[in-house]
Amino acid sequence: GSIFQVTSFQGVALRSLSTSSPHDHPEHGRLVYKGNLAKTVLGVKFFSYSTSIFNLFMMPYIMLKSGIGVESLLVQAAFYGLIGVFTFVTPVTLHFLTKGYVIRLYYKDEVDTYTAITYNAILAEKVTVFHQKDVKIPDITKMFTTFYAKTKSMLVNPTLFPNPQDYNHLMGYDKSSFLKFEELEEVKEAD
Repeated sequence: GSIFQVTSFQGVALRSLSTSSPHDHPEHGRLVYKGNLAKTVLGVKFFSYSTSIFNLFMMPYIMLKSGIGVESLLVQAAFYGLIGVFTFVTPVTLHFLTKGYVIRLYYKDEVDTYTAITYNAILAEKVTVFHQKDVKIPDITKMFTTFYAKTKSMLVNPTLFPNPQDYNHLMGYDKSSFLKFEELEEVKEAD
């Protein structure tokens, strides 16, 4: 009986794999990009949050057990200040740095819109829909920003686009080269 169970399980697994991937969202268009650090970002954020929650619950216990006297109030303040920094500042900083990290990017050809999936503060997936013309490239290279979608900073890794043309279109590079080509034609005609 056990051999049969294994093969039937494999069959089910194979069927579910072939029918659809968990990232198929026809309503968003076709998947043009998948960030390879999505799990890492989620893991680090989750670890940071759980540590913070643990610290919050442990603080009263530590205060009770340590019995640091009133005379060393300064030591106490420094100690709790340090714990406070790790409890609140780390998750906030992490969120600030990773909020624009694009997990998946979908593109709808017929309407020229993108759907970017990022993580929000409570580690849920957040959907941002924007048009190609909403894309602004920062003047100076920013560490955690590849482009702005309207006002939101987005971070993608250009090398992870299976089709480089998709990246070029997202950034509007295909338009600028087309203009340059037209300008060249005009120059030739003028000569």
